[in-house]
Amino acid sequence: MFTGIVTAMGSVRRLTQRGEDALLEVGASLELDDVRIGDSISVSGACLTVTSLKDGGFAADVSAETLFSTTLKTVKAGDPVNLEKALRIGDRLGGHIVLGHVDGVGRILEKTVRARSVIFCFEIAPELCRYVVAKGSIAVDGISLTVNRCEKDRFYVNVIPHTAAVTTLGVKKTSDTVNIETDILARYLEKLIPGGREKEDTGGKKAGAAGDIDLTLLARHGFLK
Repeated sequence: MFTGIVTAMGSVRRLTQRGEDALLEVGASLELDDVRIGDSISVSGACLTVTSLKDGGFAADVSAETLFSTTLKTVKAGDPVNLEKALRIGDRLGGHIVLGHVDGVGRILEKTVRARSVIFCFEIAPELCRYVVAKGSIAVDGISLTVNRCEKDRFYVNVIPHTAAVTTLGVKKTSDTVNIETDILARYLEKLIPGGREKEDTGGKKAGAAGDIDLTLLARHGFLK
């Protein structure tokens, strides 16, 4: 589990294909003294398991599923990546709950300078937009950001100078791709409410709509007194 507060940027050393999987090697300015083999590190939003540590960096296996679902399949030597070590009990939750389970790849449509900040517009798959809400949280390349507004297949965020300076968003260009992780709370809520898209009956088949959120439902689950 992560917070979306990027600790440092690293640099890809190499991506080596191993059948359908790959081995990713990253040089890191990140402090690695407390990192052990088997620990998790978020690499531009994708949770990877450290398999070796050497020469001020680390290596991690990248599964076929992760390659398919993220931008890691296209990285090359020298590319910058955002790094964050896994959250420890007692750490400050400065961003939001980020799992490192990327939902899909988005694309930068616009970058608009406004005062000292930059407004980014990202295009994503329409089916992901159901989990994106104005003033809600979203992770872009592992960075916790607040959504300004959203439309049917895109959303906008404000990136302050500090975020641009310490993450890869500072060097990203229009049309570049990014990893997107929506708020996990929205997915759990969808599954739990009557009529949720992912709600299933006991036989494993999709259940029909059972109704919408109403006052009765909220009262039954303790949200109303």
